Amino acid sequence: MARFNSDEDAGAEGRTLGEALGALRRERGLSQAEAGQRIGMTSQGWGLYEAGKRPGLFRPDVQRRLTGALDATPEDLALLVGVVAAPTRSLSDGLQARGRAFETPPIAARRQLQLSTDELAPWAAAGTVLEYVPDRWPRRDQGCVVEMDDGTLRARLYVRSDEAELVVRGAGALLTIERIPRVRVRMAAAVVARLDD
Repeated sequence: MARFNSDEDAGAEGRTLGEALGALRRERGLSQAEAGQRIGMTSQGWGLYEAGKRPGLFRPDVQRRLTGALDATPEDLALLVGVVAAPTRSLSDGLQARGRAFETPPIAARRQLQLSTDELAPWAAAGTVLEYVPDRWPRRDQGCVVEMDDGTLRARLYVRSDEAELVVRGAGALLTIERIPRVRVRMAAAVVARLDD
């Protein structure tokens, strides 16, 4: 646990750690309520952690619990602390100012998958091309592409996940619920566009 010279230093560190937690949550595409629900916490409770108003955020066990709700690790949180604390100023067009030089934010690589069946009808029919981002976790009822441990890809609608299973809808005209053991899932990526013929 970090030692601080004053309450002001502790408050600044707490806010930075909370902002990093918020960035990690947004990166996963979750609301505060969704993230909190995964560990039995209210959105207000989660919001207090993100605001840096709960000193427990410095405890390793609390960090493991919070980052676990985001399918992440405390190490992921620590990496984001450096990014959040960097002295940058975001501009409205997505550029970041660092002195006089400008850098564009990294663009997430998008991939495409063309549906060959009507498993997701009426959401998407055969021939529809789904564009997805591998590093973006889907939100509830959002389309997702699940890469299985054998390398196959499944297009589904995301419902929820926990440490044991990924719950999705699809695989049939009735959009039935499918429970996939997490050990079989390499990746679940959010669909960001449907390109119809």
